[in-house]
Amino acid sequence: MKLKLTVVIMVFLSIFLAGCTNNETAIPVDLSKKEVGMDGSTDSENVKIAIAAVISPEESFVYYNDLLDYISNRLDKPVTIVQRRTYQEINDLVRKKEVDMAFICSKAYVEGNRDFNMELLAVPVVNGKTTYQSYIIVRNDSNVQNFEELRGKTFAFTDPISNTGMLYPMYLLATLNETPDSFFKVNFYTYSHDRSIQAVNEKLVDGAAVDSLVWEYVNTKDPDFTKNTRVILKSQPFGIPPVVVPADLDPQLKEKLRTILLNAHKDVEGREILDALMIDRFIEIEDHNYQSIRDMELYIGEKQE
Repeated sequence: MKLKLTVVIMVFLSIFLAGCTNNETAIPVDLSKKEVGMDGSTDSENVKIAIAAVISPEESFVYYNDLLDYISNRLDKPVTIVQRRTYQEINDLVRKKEVDMAFICSKAYVEGNRDFNMELLAVPVVNGKTTYQSYIIVRNDSNVQNFEELRGKTFAFTDPISNTGMLYPMYLLATLNETPDSFFKVNFYTYSHDRSIQAVNEKLVDGAAVDSLVWEYVNTKDPDFTKNTRVILKSQPFGIPPVVVPADLDPQLKEKLRTILLNAHKDVEGREILDALMIDRFIEIEDHNYQSIRDMELYIGEKQE
């Protein structure tokens, strides 16, 4: 997999470094609402599966294509891939029951579960774990050795409701009695973890907060993409990004989707697909695995009062 920022993104990131902050402007990205059937259709009868932009939309399609094709074959029904720019847009689709299943971020789940009873369906097991971390990364040639040394530097967050790409660095700032605008010279959102990695890799920012799963995956599959980056801080473990469904999804469809995921590692085709994604298998998990995210939210809220 070859991950690249488009020239347009690179140009606009450069514009940001001229002095814009996340409060003034958002990074221009493809705002098109993409819904593509695995067979090329857009049939409203299809099972609709949403993908949050943990990695950029064009790469998400490649990343999930084989798995969703596998799900479609096991359901014996067409599947439509639904993509949006932000995590919030995906949550809105789940809330409105406009999709049947979604691959989302952990903090997006916490908010969705709290606000409209979003339900856990399954989670991936990666390297024997159902946890992941936030990585604070800088350039290899940077003098920065810890988070506090990013004071006065430029910094890339991922998404406003990302756990690893926003909440965790916000928690770090709260422990220092700082805010993004008081601590960083410039800060903004890239809206995907691979774009944040690329921003550091290409010296467009001094540092970024990224999903450990994405960094490790890319570091393995395309080491040139991460070769100029260095991890200076790893967070505590958090509950891994889950697969979720809307509240009150048709019970039969929910059980079929769950069964397909939980058993994918047991057949040759499913095993090959999971191996390519660096996923051991899918399992069920309890909501309490996401309590540490709620605790960080509470801490930040108390510091802001």
